[in-house]
Amino acid sequence: MKIRTGTLANLKAKQEKFACLTSYDALTSQIFDEAGIEVILVGDSAGNVVLGYETTVPVTIDQMVHFGKAVSQAAKSALVVIDMPFGSYEISSSQALDSAIRIMKETSADAVKLEGARPESIKALVDAGIPVMGHLGFTPQSVNQLSGFKVQGRGSDAEKLLAQAKALESAGAFAIVLEMIPAGLAAEITRALEIPTIGIGAGAECDGQILVWTDFAGLSDRSPKFAKKYLELRSSLADAATIYRDEVKSGSFPKTEHSFD
Repeated sequence: MKIRTGTLANLKAKQEKFACLTSYDALTSQIFDEAGIEVILVGDSAGNVVLGYETTVPVTIDQMVHFGKAVSQAAKSALVVIDMPFGSYEISSSQALDSAIRIMKETSADAVKLEGARPESIKALVDAGIPVMGHLGFTPQSVNQLSGFKVQGRGSDAEKLLAQAKALESAGAFAIVLEMIPAGLAAEITRALEIPTIGIGAGAECDGQILVWTDFAGLSDRSPKFAKKYLELRSSLADAATIYRDEVKSGSFPKTEHSFD
């Protein structure tokens, strides 16, 4: 069954949680899709984990389209959402619409995601028939303005964040990612909204959860506090690469069964 934005709304109504992972290529997206992951986000986190950037800021639309095509072609059931990168929507709602149209047309994705309290841009996209996921709390594209990776929404900022979430819902967002905010605040926002919330470092009361797949699989050399490693893929790959190198050096690979007559 194809997951759609309405599917997530129905899951929230039934109080059934759902899972999301990032992916940037056909192979992992196919695996996650077959495992039943409901939402696959083609995150601009590709800038960090694929392209080696320090932040997501340098990521371009061309790069997101490249990753998005691969994921959309491989994922048959999951809802595929593509991040709109920094610089593709900040100038105006018109710029945001132009960027979103290009992403949707060239990738065949199901939706886009943009960061920050931008209800006018979200409304422009939704009015044009483009499903939009919001993103509040810690927004990685604003890491320089936020003075680093810091928890958001504490103290007097909590009321502001709740108001922003309601504004994005009113603008037509079908879901909102809540990143690195206090768990109590995330729970309050989740109860206040009719649309689903998706947590990342926001506690257990959100309607869904998302992790960067390289964190979830233990492939990253450093993982944030909120990420759980479901594998230790980095050490497994390192061990396998060491064995392979040793076998090549010793001449024990390839063997007869790996060769052609």
